[in-house]
Amino acid sequence: MTQQLELTLTDYTNKNIKDIIREFPAVADVLNSYNIGCVSCGLGTCLFKDIVQIHALSPEDEAVLMSGMARIIFPGREVAVPASQRKTRPPAGGGYSPPMKKLVDEHRLIKRWVAVIPAFIGGLDVSTESGRELIREAIDFIRSYADKYHHAKEEAILFKYFDENLEIIKIILADHENARARVREMLAALERRDKEIIAANLKAYADLLTEHIKKEDEVLYRWMDRNLTTHQVGNLFSQFQGTDEELGSATPKYEEFISKLEKKFTSKEAQNER
Repeated sequence: MTQQLELTLTDYTNKNIKDIIREFPAVADVLNSYNIGCVSCGLGTCLFKDIVQIHALSPEDEAVLMSGMARIIFPGREVAVPASQRKTRPPAGGGYSPPMKKLVDEHRLIKRWVAVIPAFIGGLDVSTESGRELIREAIDFIRSYADKYHHAKEEAILFKYFDENLEIIKIILADHENARARVREMLAALERRDKEIIAANLKAYADLLTEHIKKEDEVLYRWMDRNLTTHQVGNLFSQFQGTDEELGSATPKYEEFISKLEKKFTSKEAQNER
């Protein structure tokens, strides 16, 4: 009987995590206790066994998590937990490799923009040319820095080192497409001078990017670092440098733009004027 249940539990580890959560909602609490946010994930189609690897659980934590899952799926039964098939993992903490650190550093400027968005929404002006121009500049930052410069490094370079059919990469790519759709909506709304639609899409973009960056900084990049060889890391760094030489010259302009927004909308002086 135990062997049959072990095979059944193994079958569950090969199912999409959202399907498991729908069938057994309490599984979400077990995952959340290890900061595995599958409930809030946009797709949630990762296999359970892949989630364990991607989130770099220690063998001890993996065993506890699997036991908790077994108790939920098979309450009151003694279930043998399948042994981990993974090799001993490298440490999950510590610093990033040089190319991953570069991506994380680029996130800092994007996060500064995201932090300004609520106040930026409050000051939206579509009735004057200067107000519309500021919105165009903000959209240009999203399209040129966050997307063409930063996301392109991931899509055209980094992801090519991995199987792009992996669910975690599909999730990240779906986020990128979602962000691009928000930009298209904003541009169309700006043409119509539709302040409400611009505001709604800016808020959706900010919410999306907040979770997106967290997934990349805390999960994706660290998982990739654990799976790249030293030679691959060197190649990545060289390729990123090539992108910087081609597109990075505009970075100071965008840093200055974000600083201008912070001064205009979130500085102490700006807050005192309200």
